[in-house]
Amino acid sequence: MKAFMVTVNEIYAEMQRYAPLELAESWDNPGLLVDCGREVSRVLVTLDITPEVVEEAAAGGCELIVSHHPVIFSPLKKLTPRDVSFQLVQKGISAICMHTNLDAAEGGVNEVLAGIFGMRDWEVFADGCGRVGEVDPITVPELARKAQAVLGGRCNRPRSGPAVQVKFADSGRTVKRLAVISGAGGSMFEDALAVGADCLLTGEANHHHACDAKRLGLSLIAAGHYATEFPVTAAVAEKLRAALPGVEVLVSTANKDPYTYL
Repeated sequence: MKAFMVTVNEIYAEMQRYAPLELAESWDNPGLLVDCGREVSRVLVTLDITPEVVEEAAAGGCELIVSHHPVIFSPLKKLTPRDVSFQLVQKGISAICMHTNLDAAEGGVNEVLAGIFGMRDWEVFADGCGRVGEVDPITVPELARKAQAVLGGRCNRPRSGPAVQVKFADSGRTVKRLAVISGAGGSMFEDALAVGADCLLTGEANHHHACDAKRLGLSLIAAGHYATEFPVTAAVAEKLRAALPGVEVLVSTANKDPYTYL
Protein backbone atom coordinates (compact mmCIF):
# COMPACT_ATOMS: atom_id res chain seq x y z
CA MET A 1 0.00 0.00 0.00
CA LYS A 2 1.31 3.42 -0.94
CA ALA A 3 2.28 5.61 2.04
CA PHE A 4 0.26 8.75 2.74
CA MET A 5 2.24 11.71 1.37
CA VAL A 6 2.00 15.46 1.82
CA THR A 7 4.15 18.31 0.59
CA VAL A 8 6.71 20.11 2.72
CA ASN A 9 4.71 23.31 2.20
CA GLU A 10 1.56 21.70 3.64
CA ILE A 11 3.48 20.84 6.80
CA TYR A 12 5.06 24.29 6.84
CA ALA A 13 1.58 25.83 6.68
CA GLU A 14 0.54 23.77 9.73
CA MET A 15 3.62 24.87 11.62
CA GLN A 16 2.86 28.51 10.79
CA ARG A 17 -0.65 28.10 12.18
CA TYR A 18 0.93 26.76 15.38
CA ALA A 19 3.81 29.26 15.58
CA PRO A 20 3.12 32.26 13.31
CA LEU A 21 6.26 33.82 11.86
CA GLU A 22 5.16 37.28 13.00
CA LEU A 23 5.86 36.17 16.59
CA ALA A 24 9.56 35.78 15.81
CA GLU A 25 12.17 38.32 16.91
CA SER A 26 13.52 40.57 14.16
CA TRP A 27 17.03 39.07 14.43
CA ASP A 28 15.80 35.50 14.08
CA ASN A 29 15.74 33.19 11.05
CA PRO A 30 12.80 30.79 11.35
CA GLY A 31 11.06 29.15 8.42
CA LEU A 32 11.45 26.52 5.73
CA LEU A 33 15.24 26.74 5.60
CA VAL A 34 16.05 23.66 3.52
CA ASP A 35 13.61 22.53 0.82
CA CYS A 36 14.62 19.42 -1.08
CA GLY A 37 11.29 19.25 -2.93
CA ARG A 38 10.35 15.73 -1.82
CA GLU A 39 6.91 14.72 -0.63
CA VAL A 40 6.77 13.71 3.01
CA SER A 41 5.45 10.55 4.69
CA ARG A 42 7.61 10.67 7.83
CA VAL A 43 8.79 13.61 9.97
CA LEU A 44 11.43 13.77 12.69
CA VAL A 45 10.97 16.44 15.39
CA THR A 46 14.02 17.69 17.27
CA LEU A 47 15.47 20.61 19.21
CA ASP A 48 18.72 20.78 17.21
CA ILE A 49 19.67 19.53 13.78
CA THR A 50 23.06 17.92 14.31
CA PRO A 51 24.91 15.40 12.11
CA GLU A 52 23.62 12.66 14.42
CA VAL A 53 20.03 13.84 13.92
CA VAL A 54 20.50 13.94 10.13
CA GLU A 55 21.73 10.34 10.23
CA GLU A 56 18.81 9.36 12.45
CA ALA A 57 16.34 10.94 10.01
CA ALA A 58 17.95 9.27 7.00
CA ALA A 59 18.03 5.86 8.71
CA GLY A 60 14.37 6.24 9.70
CA GLY A 61 13.20 7.21 6.22
CA CYS A 62 12.22 10.75 7.21
CA GLU A 63 11.98 13.25 4.37
CA LEU A 64 11.62 16.23 6.74
CA ILE A 65 13.06 17.43 10.04
CA VAL A 66 11.15 19.98 12.14
CA SER A 67 13.42 21.68 14.68
CA HIS A 68 13.35 24.53 17.17
CA HIS A 69 16.86 25.88 16.56
CA PRO A 70 17.53 27.15 13.02
CA VAL A 71 19.91 25.02 10.98
CA ILE A 72 20.89 28.20 9.11
CA PHE A 73 21.18 31.30 11.27
CA SER A 74 23.86 33.58 9.87
CA PRO A 75 24.26 34.18 6.11
CA LEU A 76 26.11 31.33 4.42
CA LYS A 77 29.32 32.27 2.59
CA LYS A 78 30.31 28.72 1.69
CA LEU A 79 29.15 25.12 2.14
CA THR A 80 31.31 22.11 2.95
CA PRO A 81 30.50 18.49 3.80
CA ARG A 82 30.92 19.35 7.50
CA ASP A 83 27.98 21.79 7.35
CA VAL A 84 24.69 20.31 8.51
CA SER A 85 22.72 22.09 5.78
CA PHE A 86 25.01 20.43 3.20
CA GLN A 87 24.35 17.04 4.83
CA LEU A 88 20.59 17.63 4.67
CA VAL A 89 20.65 18.43 0.96
CA GLN A 90 22.98 15.51 0.29
CA LYS A 91 20.44 13.13 1.86
CA GLY A 92 17.39 14.89 0.38
CA ILE A 93 15.97 15.89 3.78
CA SER A 94 14.13 19.21 4.15
CA ALA A 95 14.17 21.31 7.33
CA ILE A 96 11.55 23.55 8.94
CA CYS A 97 12.87 25.53 11.91
CA MET A 98 10.60 27.44 14.30
CA HIS A 99 12.61 29.40 16.84
CA THR A 100 11.53 32.50 18.77
CA ASN A 101 8.07 32.26 17.21
CA LEU A 102 7.70 28.84 18.88
CA ASP A 103 9.03 30.31 22.15
CA ALA A 104 6.18 32.84 22.11
CA ALA A 105 3.42 30.69 20.60
CA GLU A 106 0.35 29.44 22.41
CA GLY A 107 1.22 25.86 23.34
CA GLY A 108 4.85 26.57 22.46
CA VAL A 109 8.12 26.18 24.33
CA ASN A 110 7.33 28.39 27.33
CA GLU A 111 3.75 27.24 27.75
CA VAL A 112 4.97 23.63 27.76
CA LEU A 113 7.44 24.66 30.47
CA ALA A 114 4.71 26.45 32.43
CA GLY A 115 2.55 23.33 32.27
CA ILE A 116 5.37 21.09 33.49
CA PHE A 117 5.71 23.22 36.63
CA GLY A 118 1.98 23.41 37.31
CA MET A 119 1.66 27.14 36.78
CA ARG A 120 -1.87 28.56 36.99
CA ASP A 121 -3.42 31.68 35.48
CA TRP A 122 -0.25 32.42 33.58
CA GLU A 123 0.37 35.66 31.74
CA VAL A 124 2.73 36.65 28.94
CA PHE A 125 5.76 38.81 29.72
CA ALA A 126 9.24 39.65 28.35
CA ASP A 127 7.94 40.78 24.95
CA GLY A 128 5.86 37.65 24.55
CA CYS A 129 8.42 34.93 25.09
CA GLY A 130 8.03 34.35 28.87
CA ARG A 131 5.18 33.14 31.04
CA VAL A 132 4.49 34.03 34.69
CA GLY A 133 1.87 32.49 36.95
CA GLU A 134 0.94 31.12 40.34
CA VAL A 135 2.30 27.88 41.78
CA ASP A 136 1.76 25.99 45.03
CA PRO A 137 4.23 27.46 47.56
CA ILE A 138 7.64 25.81 47.26
CA THR A 139 11.17 26.65 48.36
CA VAL A 140 13.82 27.35 45.76
CA PRO A 141 15.88 24.22 46.58
CA GLU A 142 12.72 22.11 46.32
CA LEU A 143 11.85 23.71 42.98
CA ALA A 144 15.39 23.13 41.70
CA ARG A 145 15.20 19.44 42.67
CA LYS A 146 11.81 19.20 40.95
CA ALA A 147 13.30 20.74 37.80
CA GLN A 148 16.13 18.20 37.87
CA ALA A 149 13.64 15.33 38.08
CA VAL A 150 10.81 16.41 35.77
CA LEU A 151 12.98 17.87 33.02
CA GLY A 152 15.37 14.94 33.18
CA GLY A 153 12.44 12.63 32.55
CA ARG A 154 11.57 14.51 29.35
CA CYS A 155 15.07 14.62 27.85
CA ASN A 156 17.15 12.03 26.02
CA ARG A 157 19.60 10.33 28.37
CA PRO A 158 23.31 10.93 27.76
CA ARG A 159 25.83 8.11 27.61
CA SER A 160 27.14 9.12 31.02
CA GLY A 161 26.21 11.55 33.78
CA PRO A 162 22.83 13.11 34.52
CA ALA A 163 20.54 14.34 31.74
CA VAL A 164 20.04 17.69 33.47
CA GLN A 165 22.23 19.84 35.70
CA VAL A 166 20.44 22.52 37.72
CA LYS A 167 21.99 25.44 39.61
CA PHE A 168 20.18 28.12 41.58
CA ALA A 169 20.58 31.41 43.40
CA ASP A 170 18.19 31.54 46.37
CA SER A 171 16.92 34.92 47.60
CA GLY A 172 15.28 33.17 50.56
CA ARG A 173 11.71 33.86 49.46
CA THR A 174 9.19 31.04 49.11
CA VAL A 175 8.13 30.76 45.48
CA LYS A 176 4.44 31.48 44.96
CA ARG A 177 4.69 33.30 41.63
CA LEU A 178 7.00 31.69 39.07
CA ALA A 179 8.35 33.09 35.81
CA VAL A 180 9.73 30.83 33.07
CA ILE A 181 11.80 31.70 30.02
CA SER A 182 13.34 28.77 28.20
CA GLY A 183 16.86 28.78 26.82
CA ALA A 184 19.08 31.80 27.35
CA GLY A 185 16.66 33.83 29.47
CA GLY A 186 18.83 34.87 32.41
CA SER A 187 19.34 38.40 31.12
CA MET A 188 15.57 38.99 31.42
CA PHE A 189 15.51 38.74 35.23
CA GLU A 190 14.41 42.38 35.50
CA ASP A 191 11.35 41.57 33.34
CA ALA A 192 10.50 38.80 35.81
CA LEU A 193 10.87 41.21 38.73
CA ALA A 194 8.60 43.72 36.99
CA VAL A 195 5.74 41.18 36.84
CA GLY A 196 6.05 40.25 40.51
CA ALA A 197 7.80 36.90 40.20
CA ASP A 198 9.51 35.35 43.21
CA CYS A 199 11.73 33.21 40.98
CA LEU A 200 12.80 33.02 37.35
CA LEU A 201 13.38 29.52 35.98
CA THR A 202 15.37 29.59 32.76
CA GLY A 203 17.92 27.59 30.81
CA GLU A 204 21.03 29.74 31.04
CA ALA A 205 22.07 32.63 33.29
CA ASN A 206 25.53 34.04 33.89
CA HIS A 207 27.30 34.95 37.13
CA HIS A 208 26.24 38.60 37.06
CA HIS A 209 22.59 37.78 36.35
CA ALA A 210 22.56 35.58 39.46
CA CYS A 211 24.28 38.19 41.64
CA ASP A 212 21.97 41.00 40.55
CA ALA A 213 18.77 38.98 40.69
CA LYS A 214 19.54 37.72 44.20
CA ARG A 215 20.44 41.24 45.38
CA LEU A 216 17.07 42.49 44.13
CA GLY A 217 15.13 39.69 45.85
CA LEU A 218 14.53 37.41 42.86
CA SER A 219 15.63 33.79 42.96
CA LEU A 220 17.09 32.34 39.79
CA ILE A 221 17.14 28.72 38.63
CA ALA A 222 19.20 27.74 35.57
CA ALA A 223 18.19 24.27 34.42
CA GLY A 224 20.00 24.13 31.08
CA HIS A 225 19.22 25.36 27.58
CA TYR A 226 18.57 21.88 26.21
CA ALA A 227 16.54 20.72 29.23
CA THR A 228 14.17 23.69 29.19
CA GLU A 229 13.51 23.44 25.45
CA PHE A 230 13.63 19.79 24.39
CA PRO A 231 10.26 19.00 26.05
CA VAL A 232 8.47 21.04 23.36
CA THR A 233 9.36 18.39 20.78
CA ALA A 234 6.63 16.10 22.13
CA ALA A 235 4.07 18.92 21.85
CA VAL A 236 5.12 19.72 18.28
CA ALA A 237 4.86 16.05 17.35
CA GLU A 238 1.35 15.83 18.81
CA LYS A 239 0.25 18.95 16.90
CA LEU A 240 1.49 17.48 13.62
CA ARG A 241 -0.08 14.07 14.28
CA ALA A 242 -3.44 15.71 14.96
CA ALA A 243 -3.26 17.94 11.88
CA LEU A 244 -1.84 15.30 9.50
CA PRO A 245 -2.98 11.88 10.76
CA GLY A 246 -1.62 10.06 7.72
CA VAL A 247 1.95 11.26 8.32
CA GLU A 248 4.19 9.40 10.76
CA VAL A 249 5.80 11.80 13.23
CA LEU A 250 8.76 10.76 15.36
CA VAL A 251 10.66 12.55 18.14
CA SER A 252 14.44 12.39 17.93
CA THR A 253 16.30 10.09 20.29
CA ALA A 254 19.70 11.15 18.91
CA ASN A 255 19.35 14.82 19.91
CA LYS A 256 21.05 15.15 23.30
CA ASP A 257 22.51 17.90 25.42
CA PRO A 258 25.95 18.70 23.95
CA TYR A 259 27.34 18.97 27.48
CA THR A 260 28.29 16.07 29.73
CA TYR A 261 27.62 16.73 33.43
CA LEU A 262 29.64 15.28 36.29
